[in-house]
Amino acid sequence: MGESETQPSTEDLEKKKKKEEKAKAKELKKQKAAQKAEVAKLQVQQSSNASKKKKLLSRSMAKQYNPCVVEKSWYAWWENSGFFVADPKSSKPPFVIVLPPPNVTGALHIGHALTSSIQDTVIRWRRMSGYNALWLPSMDHAGIATQVVVEKKIMRERKLTRHDLGRENFVSEVWKWKTEYGGTILKQQRRLGASLDWSRECFTMDEKRSQAVTEAFVRLYKEGLIYRDIRLVNWDCILRTAISDIEVEYVDIKERTLLKVPGYENLVEVGVLTSFAYLLEGNLGEIVVATTRVETMLGDTAIAIHPDDLRYQQFLGKFAIHPFNGRKLPIICDAVLVDREFGTGAVKITPAHDPNDFEVGKRHKLEFINIFTDDGKINSNGGPEFEGMPRFKAREAIIKAMQEKGLYRGTANNEMRLGLCSRSNDIVEPLIKPQWFVNCNGMAREALNAVTNEENQRIEIIPKQYAAEWKRWLENIRDWCISRQLWWGHRIPAWYVTLEDDELKELGAYNDHWVVGRNKEEAQTEAWKKFSRKIIHLSQDPDVLDTWFSSGLFPLSVLDWPDETENLRKFYPTSVLETGHDILFFWVARMVMLNTKLSGDVPFRKVYLHPMIRDAHGRKMSKSLGNVIDPLEVINGISLEDLHKRLEQGNLDPAELDVAKEGQKKDFPNGIAECGADALRFALVSYTAQSDKINLDIQRVVGYRQWCNKLWNATRFALSNLGDEYTPSPNVVPDIMPFSCQWILSVLNKAIDKTVSSLEAFEFSDAATAVYSWWQFQLCDVFIEVIKPYFASNDPPSSSAKKFARDTLWVCLDTGLRLLHPFMPFVTEELWQRLPQERDCIRKESIMISEYPSVVQSWMNDEVERVMDLIESTVKALRSLRSLMPAKERHERREAFALCRTDRILEIIKSHDLEISTLATLSSLKVLNENDAAPAGCAVAVVNENLSVYLKVKGAINAEVEREKLRKKMEELRRQQETLTRTMNASGYKEKVPAHIHEENAAKLSSLMQEQLSFEEASHHLELEIAANAAID
Repeated sequence: MGESETQPSTEDLEKKKKKEEKAKAKELKKQKAAQKAEVAKLQVQQSSNASKKKKLLSRSMAKQYNPCVVEKSWYAWWENSGFFVADPKSSKPPFVIVLPPPNVTGALHIGHALTSSIQDTVIRWRRMSGYNALWLPSMDHAGIATQVVVEKKIMRERKLTRHDLGRENFVSEVWKWKTEYGGTILKQQRRLGASLDWSRECFTMDEKRSQAVTEAFVRLYKEGLIYRDIRLVNWDCILRTAISDIEVEYVDIKERTLLKVPGYENLVEVGVLTSFAYLLEGNLGEIVVATTRVETMLGDTAIAIHPDDLRYQQFLGKFAIHPFNGRKLPIICDAVLVDREFGTGAVKITPAHDPNDFEVGKRHKLEFINIFTDDGKINSNGGPEFEGMPRFKAREAIIKAMQEKGLYRGTANNEMRLGLCSRSNDIVEPLIKPQWFVNCNGMAREALNAVTNEENQRIEIIPKQYAAEWKRWLENIRDWCISRQLWWGHRIPAWYVTLEDDELKELGAYNDHWVVGRNKEEAQTEAWKKFSRKIIHLSQDPDVLDTWFSSGLFPLSVLDWPDETENLRKFYPTSVLETGHDILFFWVARMVMLNTKLSGDVPFRKVYLHPMIRDAHGRKMSKSLGNVIDPLEVINGISLEDLHKRLEQGNLDPAELDVAKEGQKKDFPNGIAECGADALRFALVSYTAQSDKINLDIQRVVGYRQWCNKLWNATRFALSNLGDEYTPSPNVVPDIMPFSCQWILSVLNKAIDKTVSSLEAFEFSDAATAVYSWWQFQLCDVFIEVIKPYFASNDPPSSSAKKFARDTLWVCLDTGLRLLHPFMPFVTEELWQRLPQERDCIRKESIMISEYPSVVQSWMNDEVERVMDLIESTVKALRSLRSLMPAKERHERREAFALCRTDRILEIIKSHDLEISTLATLSSLKVLNENDAAPAGCAVAVVNENLSVYLKVKGAINAEVEREKLRKKMEELRRQQETLTRTMNASGYKEKVPAHIHEENAAKLSSLMQEQLSFEEASHHLELEIAANAAID
């Protein structure tokens, strides 16, 4: 009998079944994932295709402007159409701006919004003006900030430190974070409308920029401008790295204060001057010193006195004995440091832990003793009694030990400035460390000369007052510490060479054992050249470069340097650098020094420094005050409740949170209304006239959002009156047009001239005001109002005027929108796209690539403008009279009279009675001459010496109000006459003042006297009216 086949057990069958089901489920999941990916891909393609299409506009316009609707879709279309891209092959003149690289960790704040608003205004204007405009986007790796963010993340999520991960893995984690979360701010720039050339977007640690950083370091090292030395640096004991001066925030301490310091459970006492005594060798007595940092006495190596201080003359050349280690401290003279009137007149010297003492130590060749570990604990140099103690606990222990030794002499309040790290909030500790430095002296001289040499000025700083600050910084420059004890950043391209016969084998033991190269192979070659002894191995410096070193290579590195590319040849040097005045030295000066040294030419021709933004009350924006303004919240709007929620998500303690919420409630009781990007941009640009600070009031932004509605309605009015069949005339000839058309074109010309000249002079507020004033006060308030009767009339005589009005209105909208576009890109594109096109003319696809307006000589007409000034003054006087009426009567049409005292004025008023009646809302306007009796039952106003206007009133005139008004005007005229008369009667006036000024002043005095007579006549008329009314009563 054959061997029977083994039958599978039920358990085996069950396992097999489960395995098959699992495989099926896995396959199904895979298919679903593939389908999902395909759908997502399709959606991206559809979205991309949609964004490539121009926004579809409905035939009819909405009744009101809505920023959310208007600003949607335009940006994606601009970007995908390539309108932002600059071509190095273009024959157009280049105009280049580099966006100050925002931190990769950052989100858009109001300062960024100001920077982008100004720069985009400039770049759009230049692009429209025929330049090959390039605006370069970039992002900074932000060494300390980014490392802190990622360290906190891995601690929060995985309870690991960076040391647990190791350098390579930690850096990998940072790159992952950068890919996932970094660069948010550049996406937010799109919401503002920033027309950056995104095809050139770069990152300070990408391959190309990293190559530039290495190249710069190597070249500067070979020229002897980068060196390694032991110097005093700003040290952060929490981050365990040197930090730059800009990362130190100073707080003013008025008196004894308890401060929360990272790493300490108890509050730390600051703002106190502690006095203690050093006993002198040989029982010669004691010498008392005072300090705000008692713990540093463990590193004291001398006591300094003033050479002229007779109190201590007998101690010169003697020694004090350190109470904790027996070290002998020489008594030295130093007139530079010691102020004999301050304190006891004796100063403890700690060369390794104080900038001033460091210099004293060098002058007197003292010993430099570092008493701190990198994490701020007392090291072995501090003695066994205190070794291992955190510095501020050691402070308490030392005071206690002094008291026990009878050396403590008390404390006193001490006003001081305390340096805190802006990243960790730790108290900055001056620490002596071996670091890499840049010798800045020669480069600083050249950078200073580039600005201050009037005969060959290569860089202009605007506003000019900052040139003095430039001079102050660069004349007093110190060598720049460029190494940082971090893992995230550009690794310093220096290698330490360990030799076989070295007695000390640890990294950095011998300062002359360093070699520099673009890579390890090059460093190896340098080591072989430098050392004939046997080399054991090379170790790269673990430190990274200061972030400001890589950002200081802008704009060279963003234009492909060190490679000689077409981009570099075409676009370097750049045209203008725009940034905040707070980083004039930290970034701007360093860019000028580095780029000029490496390229032979300055990096930009002009520097524009914008003001710093404060809140509406002039306070610095602070989370604890609740006054921080997020530009996206202004653009999109936010409720008070959501503003509070944002605060709650922060790190404020309960007391600070209450203060911040109260501040928000006071400033934004109803939250922040949706304003849109255009209104925010226009407000920020308009604010730039405010010197070095901007007091930002959100209500002003809201006002510009309402003004956008005015533009919207003006265009709606125009399109409804142009009609569907309207085709614009290619040219307008003002001479044959109605008066109002001639006038609006002439003042439009002036607005163009003022806007362009202001932009060229970097007077952005004046440029914005010129555009705003023309749109608001001339186009909307006057021109559109005076042409309404043409469109309302069907009389044959009006048809010609109606056609001219249509043509002029179209020209005004087309030109005015192009004039406004750099300031308000979204609403101008939306409205411009709706305008009818000229016949036989191919219009540009977008307003942003159309031509920027320029002055048209044939439009200029000074005489027409003078006449309109008189008309507007007449209307203003009549409106002023109307405003004095009871509220219910102010909007009624009234009969008016114009009393003209010259034939010329009479002729002007008669020929323009329609404009005056329309603008002043009159039922009729009767023109009188000097011989006509003044009309009864009227209020009167004097326009000038040759013209008075009268407005019919229903009831009695408010005598007191009218008398007071006339009295004030007559008093002002009298003061002007007296001032001018004194000037003309002054000694030497006839001999010193030019003849044409004589004539102008004489004419002005005659006019004032004539105007005074007109007011006296008006006053007489008023009294007659009052008397007549009294007689009737």
